[in-house]
Amino acid sequence: MSVADLVRTHLPASVRVAGGDTGLPCVTVNTAAAAAQVYFHGGQVARWAPTSQRDPVLWVSRHSAFHRSKAIRGGVPICFPWFGAHASAASAAPHGFARVVDWMLVDAAETADAVTLAFELRGSGFAHWQHPFGITHRITIGSTLTMALEVENRGHAPFTFEEALHTYFAVGDITGVTVEGLEDAEYLDKVQGFAGRRQGREPIRFAGETDRVFVDTTSTCRIVDPALARTIVVEKSGSRSTVVWNPWAERAKAFTDFGDDEWREMLCVETANVRDAAVRLEPGTSHTMTAVVRVEPSGRS
Repeated sequence: MSVADLVRTHLPASVRVAGGDTGLPCVTVNTAAAAAQVYFHGGQVARWAPTSQRDPVLWVSRHSAFHRSKAIRGGVPICFPWFGAHASAASAAPHGFARVVDWMLVDAAETADAVTLAFELRGSGFAHWQHPFGITHRITIGSTLTMALEVENRGHAPFTFEEALHTYFAVGDITGVTVEGLEDAEYLDKVQGFAGRRQGREPIRFAGETDRVFVDTTSTCRIVDPALARTIVVEKSGSRSTVVWNPWAERAKAFTDFGDDEWREMLCVETANVRDAAVRLEPGTSHTMTAVVRVEPSGRS
């Protein structure tokens, strides 16, 4: 499918289609409030830079393949309709097919404060998923970044799905970062075989590989980063799971699209509905999950 086939709307002056990294086409947004880059591949936000920030907010690996056969390593990949490995098909793409197929740009609107893009993915014949469905990824780009995933059941039978906005945040040094907002919350520890755990009353700190699915939580998270003198705030709605991930040194070496030392400069805090929070959708209904990201200044260490 050509780029022309993927654009189904008029583009305002602040929005244009560009080649992107290694020629993979993307949409760029440049306004007085922020700049952004969104790929048709995966309908994926790869860059969001409010003008108040000198450092990137979203992290993208310098080793990311930017190839149609693979997900982009960084930014905000969209996981759908399963999270992690498929429950019964070992050959299925990890985290579902949505992040490795082209989405269509169906709307682009500009106001004085922000630009809103709407990307759509629709179908019924994907491998390991035969349900008629539609997803709209509505992205509002301004001094804050809002991402809303609306999933529709367009068939005649209910289906159940998992989803995540698998957001990679740039940090100065993960060893000094804390995550507030999940104190006393229960989680499944993937590093320990999904053992059930409870976070203490203190914020999350990082001293090794971390891969946790926090369950039954609607809390706002705050990524406190002394090295970059800022706090990234992630508010959410329509989400009952939060995933916190950093691969650390040894695990990072296992990824071909992840630099051996890049684990120090990234952290995933993911707005999600996974495992017991998977969404059951009746025919003719829809569900929306939203993440709102903003950056607040704080003291530099």
